[in-house]
Amino acid sequence: MCPVKTAPAELTASDAALRTQYLAEVLDLLYPAPCRTDGTPGTPIVEYVVVPDARRPRLLVPSTSKKVAAAAVRRYAEPQSRAARFKRDAVVAALRTGASGVLLRDRVKVTGPFSKSIDGYLSEALGRELSVSVHIGPARANRKPVLQLIGPEGDTFGFGKLGTGPLTQRLVRAETAALTALNGSGLSKLIVPRVLHAGQWRDLQVLVQSALPVWLPRAPLTPRRLTAAMLDIAGCCGYTQGTLDGSAYWHELRVRLAAVADRTEGAGLAKAAGKLVEHAGDTVFRYGAWHGDWAPWNMANLADALLVWDWERFATGVPLGFDAVHHELQKRIQSTGDATDAVESTVRRAAELLAPFGVPGPGREVTALLYLVDLATRYLTDRQAEAGARLGVLGTWLLPVLIRRVEEL
Repeated sequence: MCPVKTAPAELTASDAALRTQYLAEVLDLLYPAPCRTDGTPGTPIVEYVVVPDARRPRLLVPSTSKKVAAAAVRRYAEPQSRAARFKRDAVVAALRTGASGVLLRDRVKVTGPFSKSIDGYLSEALGRELSVSVHIGPARANRKPVLQLIGPEGDTFGFGKLGTGPLTQRLVRAETAALTALNGSGLSKLIVPRVLHAGQWRDLQVLVQSALPVWLPRAPLTPRRLTAAMLDIAGCCGYTQGTLDGSAYWHELRVRLAAVADRTEGAGLAKAAGKLVEHAGDTVFRYGAWHGDWAPWNMANLADALLVWDWERFATGVPLGFDAVHHELQKRIQSTGDATDAVESTVRRAAELLAPFGVPGPGREVTALLYLVDLATRYLTDRQAEAGARLGVLGTWLLPVLIRRVEEL
């Protein structure tokens, strides 16, 4: 499975316009000239059904067959609400029965030489017949084309990511390296995708990973199981320990902060980080690996397995417990929509969240606040605000809480 961020039930007019524009950009990337996506007569490559419609595109579904089309919707992402599941099931039923011709009228017809298309490239690289379904995500600096790869019998066997610019190419390469390392690390508490193919096509960085069976029935996830999986990752590349001011992590964070020092938010983050390290003093921390974006939508708990995907932010040598704090924050933002309160509540729970990771008592709030510095630095480095990300403007939610809590230490 690949990361699919669940979108709000209703799109704003501006988001709809951005998605429509992004749809055109993605089609140009996947089907460059001499391929055509405007209905020009020629050798057919694929016809896509636009779900739900061309004004609010979320998914391009190949009309190869009813079986493939239904699988493209049913196996792409697990909706987060009952209403969303109902809508998903209605679309699946329409595609399976053929009613989509009436209910889903918008189409994209692609013509041209098959060998010049993404379909042709992936078919040759993987050595098998396939159909491609395309996800059209919301605005984010790290947004990239995400492809579901489906066999003739409707089996989803892989997901592809395409790095299109400096940031997303770096992230695709990073995820390729992370998955390669993780699959040889002896993990026992969770399952991660395997790399099926990695390479370059035209100017794009390509990663194809195996599909995790996220469509299987879910089971309740206990805090104990989640923590065990996070600890499995934390130790997969070994541990180090020492004070913050002498750690490799602090050295690397200072380099990242220096790169955004010319921005007002960056200066505030650097000051807060310095105070945290000073407050930590002689406290000894342990450092290990973390997923980097362990959120509810990047995982699925089955009865006998915990599936985790979206490893493009994986890193080593970070203070233990970052994953637990990140998961708590993202879960609270998702459930309440109040990002400021989510930050406050997460920091208040630092002692409880970090105890299972062996973080010393005096270092638990420092760890939670240092995580916020790390996350904010990522947002600034990636220029999420400029990309129109919903929480890209740090001053509206994260920074005020972080700076106040640091001052109160």
